[in-house]
Amino acid sequence: MDVDLIPVSFSKILQSRAYTVIILGTEEKRFAIYTDPQVGRTIQIYLTEEHKPRPYTHDLINAILNGLDIKPLQIVINDLEDTIYFSRLYLEQKRGDQSTILEIDARPSDCVTLALMNNIPVFCRKEILDKTIPVEELNT
Repeated sequence: MDVDLIPVSFSKILQSRAYTVIILGTEEKRFAIYTDPQVGRTIQIYLTEEHKPRPYTHDLINAILNGLDIKPLQIVINDLEDTIYFSRLYLEQKRGDQSTILEIDARPSDCVTLALMNNIPVFCRKEILDKTIPVEELNT
């Protein structure tokens, strides 16, 4: 693992009609990722284990990955431009005795959803964490 990667954890999710705020961070610093309400709703359904009448997009992605014997390994939030975060999803694909590590560009909100669903770690490059605007824990 890259030495400048800092483990971050999911703290909470806040929703409005127009957007969702995902709070991630360390013990010392938390930051917000803004996304659309549907991604937030998907995370909330997953966290509360609410019944879904049909599989959602992230369920479909998981089913495809499982069917292809591809295992999510970790998420890395690797860039920040004009308050927009970028991340990479790392996957391991096994073919017989060999395995290949795949690295895919993906939205942080989708990555966090997959991380929560698969219990995989989320990391942030130290340089990016240092550039984030800290948020105080909101009482909700």
